[in-house]
Amino acid sequence: MDDKKKVVIDPEKCKLSGECMKVCPEKAIYVKDGKAVIDYDKCTLDGICIPACPNGAIREIE
Repeated sequence: MDDKKKVVIDPEKCKLSGECMKVCPEKAIYVKDGKAVIDYDKCTLDGICIPACPNGAIREIE
């Protein structure tokens, strides 16, 4: 994964639909303390989770 980019989840927009977790082939997204969290050690920045989120809570940042 490029150290300058990463995928983030906006907790204000996330409604825990689980769609991002279903599509992530690396299983890098999980729920902890009632919030979706990304395991950056597993995330490959493939971006599959971004359009999968029905609430637009996931985006890539630099």
